[in-house]
Amino acid sequence: MSGRPAWAEVDLGAVAANVRALCGVAAPAALCAVVKADGYGHGAVAVARAALGAGASWLAVAMAGEAVALRSEGIDAPVLVLAEPSPEEHDTVVALGLRPSVYTPGGIQGLAQAVARAGAAPLPVHLKVDTGMHRVGAAPTDALALAMAVAERPELVLEGLWTHCAVADEPAHPFTTVQASRFAAVVEELAAAGVRPTIVHAANSAATLDRPELRLDLVRCGITVYGLDPSPALGGRVALRPALRLAARVSLVRTVAAGDGLSYGLRHRCAHDSVIATVPLGYADGVTRRLSEVGAEVLIGGRRRPIVGTITMDQLLVDCGPPGDPDATQVQPGDEVVLIGEQGDQRVGAGEWAERLGTIAYEVVCAISARVPRRYVEVDVSDPVRAVDA
Repeated sequence: MSGRPAWAEVDLGAVAANVRALCGVAAPAALCAVVKADGYGHGAVAVARAALGAGASWLAVAMAGEAVALRSEGIDAPVLVLAEPSPEEHDTVVALGLRPSVYTPGGIQGLAQAVARAGAAPLPVHLKVDTGMHRVGAAPTDALALAMAVAERPELVLEGLWTHCAVADEPAHPFTTVQASRFAAVVEELAAAGVRPTIVHAANSAATLDRPELRLDLVRCGITVYGLDPSPALGGRVALRPALRLAARVSLVRTVAAGDGLSYGLRHRCAHDSVIATVPLGYADGVTRRLSEVGAEVLIGGRRRPIVGTITMDQLLVDCGPPGDPDATQVQPGDEVVLIGEQGDQRVGAGEWAERLGTIAYEVVCAISARVPRRYVEVDVSDPVRAVDA
């Protein structure tokens, strides 16, 4: 347990509210909450429980190992493994009763052999079709042969057929329609051969919000479960509450003379005497060094204040203003600092970091490291008081 006054607060009430809203958009399709990468940095087990309690009926992970914690904590909902498991993972997939993706003959054969070794019931699998992202999945021309290969194995059941959209977060991009057409052709080809998976799915968060024709039997929502928009272009399509708040407490306050440099490299020189607060979070915690000297801000006392100097491994510095400014002199050790989230009527969003960094909010929240303890809360939006359960 970290002894530092720094933490990531995860509002499970927000997760639940987001899932309920997404279920309303997706209905009658079922909702799969994607909890890979430890729930996008929010905590997979806690998020999974909140999502399932709010109406999600499926979970998804990137690899079989990510499902171990879910099963060990008693979560028995169907778990889709988005990548075809490696041979080393086959026994784990069978033992945990996961729903693996398949897209190669070797993957199909290996999983069937693992089922036979375990003497287990037939394993439901989902055939992933690559309709143009060219990352993983079977070519559309190979889909029928692979589906038949599954059908020939008594150890396996072809439960699902799916694909993934490459540009659904760009609403006007025509390639999503191209992918939808390619996928529909595969579905039709399999149906003509008598192969009809019970769950056909194509929509990620962006397609769930923008492409109703892709909602099909199941939607896979990741970033929206956590209250973040898939892209600025899709903001406001559904009311979402960001679930994560990254905070710390000021560890030291000092006045630095005009002209003095700050932190490694002395990259920042104080233009005037400045009250400088030290905050015990750094790049080892996920506050990337690339936020140094780019105008990034934090909240202290309900006011935006700039990060100054080079962000170090464990700490960063904040310019609170000149010593003659009461807003600066009132900052004291122990004051709360919000790096992502709300304080008073101000907010710094993960998307704001992403814009400064030339990346996406997904990367920002996933980068918050394991050494930052997670605190789980359920915030009543009608109550201004936060009840933190550490």
